[in-house]
Amino acid sequence: MTDIPKTDLSKLLDVEQIEDNFFRGCETPGGKGRMFGGQVLGQALVAATRTVEGKVNHSLHGYFMRPGDATKPVLYRVERDMDGNSFATRRVIAIQSGQPILNLAASFQVQEEGFHHTQQMPDDIPGPEDLANETELAEQYADKLPEQYLQFARWDRPIEIRPCSLMSPFDTSPKTGPSYRWIKVKTPMSDDLGLHRAALVYASDMGLIGAALAVHGVGFFTEGMRVASLDHSMWIHEGLRVDEWLLFEMESSWTGGGRGLTRGRFYTRDGKMVASCAQEGMTRRKISK
Repeated sequence: MTDIPKTDLSKLLDVEQIEDNFFRGCETPGGKGRMFGGQVLGQALVAATRTVEGKVNHSLHGYFMRPGDATKPVLYRVERDMDGNSFATRRVIAIQSGQPILNLAASFQVQEEGFHHTQQMPDDIPGPEDLANETELAEQYADKLPEQYLQFARWDRPIEIRPCSLMSPFDTSPKTGPSYRWIKVKTPMSDDLGLHRAALVYASDMGLIGAALAVHGVGFFTEGMRVASLDHSMWIHEGLRVDEWLLFEMESSWTGGGRGLTRGRFYTRDGKMVASCAQEGMTRRKISK
């Protein structure tokens, strides 16, 4: 097992170059079962970023094909599709046990000025200092929560999450409209622009499909639920730091056919929208008879 503290996201997302265009990412420290998709996305983006000079990532599109194994490292093969004056594109295949588990396409751009407008952050959002984090909430509601969720909430994750309102499993009443949560990496990070973007990609996979489930009054830990990310897209608009509080807005526009579609936006404390994302996930429920 790689000796990496669970909360050190910088090291968790780091990849080792083992040959031209081939990189290896670590397993999940203390992990078991299925690997978190955000880890694979983040490591894949770091691998792509290592092959690009003078440009920063502004968009990515990924397809999850197979569940990753949290106890094994991941091999990343990068294809250098295009290097232009202003843009560069890369494709990454994440491989475990000889099989692809993720395909990622990423675009990079030279930073430049241009037209500018942005969606404004709602002005009635409580600050993170006034909210409890998910671990604290789990202890407050321990006698009403499934044991599986309590174990999950007590795991020392690298991202701190402070919900602005209660969702499943704390409150299982159907929810429509946007939901909000503050997020921040627990440990300080360097000034590496690419690393902060990879960390945001990691964080963006934390609970996004939950917005689609909440419309129906269910959650990840509802009996019979089978949930998995199918694809994930992200657009990074401006510079950001993930070791400072960001507001994550989530909303679902559609569910059907065993799938749910959600979109998200990220805002800084001063109200600047710095990134957008979208995800479709599997949302099946099998009820025992």
